[in-house]
Amino acid sequence: MSANVTVRGSDDVTASEPTALAQDRTVAVVGTGTMGQGIAQVALVAGHTVRLYDNAPGRAAEAVSALTARLDRLVEKGRLDAAAREAAVGRLHASEELAELADAALVVEAIVEHLPVKQQLFADLEKVVGDDTVLATNTSSLSVTAIAGGLRLPGRFVGLHFFNPAPLLPLVEVVSGFATDADVATRAYETMKGWGKTPVRCADTPGFIVNRVARPFYAEALRVYEEGAADPATIDAALRECGGFRMGPFELTDLIGQDVNEAVTRSVWESFYQDPKFTPSLAQRRLVESGRLGRKSGHGWFSYAEGAERPEPHTAPPAAAPKRIVVQGDLGPAEPLVGLFEAAGITVRRRKRGYDHIVLPGGGWLMLADGESSFEFVPEEIVYFDLALDYERASRIVLSTGRRTAPETLAEAVGLFQALGKQVSVIGDVPGMIVARTVAMLADLAADAVDRGVATAEDVDTAMRLGVNYPAGPLEWAEKLGPQRVCDLLRALHERYPTGRYGPSRATARRCADADEEDSR
Repeated sequence: MSANVTVRGSDDVTASEPTALAQDRTVAVVGTGTMGQGIAQVALVAGHTVRLYDNAPGRAAEAVSALTARLDRLVEKGRLDAAAREAAVGRLHASEELAELADAALVVEAIVEHLPVKQQLFADLEKVVGDDTVLATNTSSLSVTAIAGGLRLPGRFVGLHFFNPAPLLPLVEVVSGFATDADVATRAYETMKGWGKTPVRCADTPGFIVNRVARPFYAEALRVYEEGAADPATIDAALRECGGFRMGPFELTDLIGQDVNEAVTRSVWESFYQDPKFTPSLAQRRLVESGRLGRKSGHGWFSYAEGAERPEPHTAPPAAAPKRIVVQGDLGPAEPLVGLFEAAGITVRRRKRGYDHIVLPGGGWLMLADGESSFEFVPEEIVYFDLALDYERASRIVLSTGRRTAPETLAEAVGLFQALGKQVSVIGDVPGMIVARTVAMLADLAADAVDRGVATAEDVDTAMRLGVNYPAGPLEWAEKLGPQRVCDLLRALHERYPTGRYGPSRATARRCADADEEDSR
């Protein structure tokens, strides 16, 4: 990314030369938990002298011992040579008093997520460090602007949001508060690059980039579950094996901790004045209230007790494949299926005009999820199929039917996709299904973030790929689908859930209008 960028709360930044923190400058890390130790390790391996401080007596020394053991393991694995390990250990120091951080050029805080505590820490730090020291918070949920609000020099304050585990995950969100000086944000950005990270710039908004844009990945899965359309194992399988995501939302929140994930969702929702797009899930709230917090408690959506069997996703039994189908109109993002059907020995007849769908031998319609429900079509029998990132590589296809759909019609649809070597899951008649509605909402929140000056489109996509391992950036995926399809799907969902949750943002609507204008030329 260029050093020229505009985000809310900062002026245009123009840096002709890198302004990274020099390697001979000292970095201090306040807080010695998992994240604090991880950040310290990154700075240490980058060549800095590192001072660790914790207000709990003896914690800093314990962290130094733990970090030394981490470096030893890196040597054992061949990722660090012995000489570099010795040099790094020589640069690592435990500090028992805050005054010992006086020589730090950069102080990164990684303590409890409680605003008054952070504000007090930085007020105390200002009395110790020089006026040219950059102060940074690793907060994931609090306002960078608010933390810096009482400082004498709030312009030298910036957010550096690392992702856990910090030594392994490349992304760092460089967050400019309302008062952050442009050159301080640039210095922080270049320093993160120098540490081998992939930084992205963003303005101080609830959730920054990743925790703001990622909410629908969890929320839509929970909504499908709450409507009784599918169980957690099937929803996870749909997003993994059809959508291409690394993990499903239920297994991922079990890993994160249901209390942690629900707290972030609630924080973003409240920070946006209870915007319906961020509404938390009652089902998740009940899970937290029951103490089922995920892996750390032994039970969340799934049981992690010794010997417990993981629930399997719903998978349809074998069905006979139809020998011929008719493809009417354009299947859009599902068009690659036509070649796959033909390669599987199924005769495909094309009709250019008409409603975009596949006609099965028995007369039933097979349609790509569009935000509507199958019961709305009379007298046609409709089977919906979900969006896939890559239909050739997808190992599972998800179908949706209503009560009017005959078993024979569903069997033809199941057999058609099984002929391609896919496993097939059948869920209830829910608008937008699973992957399609999730991707549409991710794209909408991403476009809205760009439109509001939170970050550039490139940085949003980079953040979502690297921060939460999405198979594609939401804006990149939306571009492949086409703005019109994303907007139409959201509008259809909005008609069926008129709460404001699915209404397209102005940014999405504008992209749709621009695409229409381009097509008409």
